Amino acid sequence: MAEPLDLVNLRTLVAIADTGGFRRAADALHLSQPTVSQHVRLLERRLKQSLVVKDGRGSRFTDAGEKLVHEARILLVAHEQMLGRLQADAPEQITIGSTEHAADRLLPEMLHAIRVAFDDARIQFRIDRSTTLAESVEKGTLDLAVVLGGQSGVGGAEVGRLDLRWVASTTWLGFDESGEVPIVAFEEPCGLRHRAVHKLADLGHSVRVVAESTSLDGVLAATRAGLGVALLPFSATVPDGLVEIDLLPPMGSIDVRIVARRGLSFQVEKVAVDAVAAHFAELAGRRWQERTDRTAATRPTEVA
Repeated sequence: MAEPLDLVNLRTLVAIADTGGFRRAADALHLSQPTVSQHVRLLERRLKQSLVVKDGRGSRFTDAGEKLVHEARILLVAHEQMLGRLQADAPEQITIGSTEHAADRLLPEMLHAIRVAFDDARIQFRIDRSTTLAESVEKGTLDLAVVLGGQSGVGGAEVGRLDLRWVASTTWLGFDESGEVPIVAFEEPCGLRHRAVHKLADLGHSVRVVAESTSLDGVLAATRAGLGVALLPFSATVPDGLVEIDLLPPMGSIDVRIVARRGLSFQVEKVAVDAVAAHFAELAGRRWQERTDRTAATRPTEVA
């Protein structure tokens, strides 16, 4: 059987056609523009055809892209109609999980949106590691979860990205004469730990995991104690007692995803995805405005 097309990616393609471009589609879907571009690339890779090509300063659909948009519209309407026919009564209980990295900023907004949409449902929570949460969703013991990507086996919908930063204690004195990089990390399996250790090793650094923990609090405590440096994702300022360090190579960002159990109401999943995606869209807007303000402040004043 041929591998099926992802409905999320198809919705993105239709949104590009409806709104007239990638940026407008990103705004309408509450996604980042790179995420919209990634959805198109995944469809092109799956179909082995170009769907959208550059056209001057803009872009246009190829013949294959036009055909797929037409077919996608039919499929998405049929999908919505099917869900409407099969939709059960509003859920009595919704179980939600979240990684610690997302719990303090993303979870409140998502929970508020779910409570508003399903005000009669009981909400249960679970804070855990991404790998454990993804496994629980797969087994059906969680309805949905906010997890970090960057590792195999984590599906779901990408809703945003978090910057990865090297952090250390405010009292940290730097590397010793051996040049060995002491790492504080989560216990295995951990995508962040794997990325940090292997990237540094590939660049020729000697690496040693000096402390590990099953929780974010444990990693932060060991880092604040000066045991080593940690690679962690942040959407805002670095926590108290820590500082960002630039002695190690940049590590980019990591995707944040919402995974939902098979059979979960589409409406429940959509409310969660829209709420978290809107958070990241607002965050990206604030960062763009801050950069614009800084650029304006440093621009020389013209003299008449």
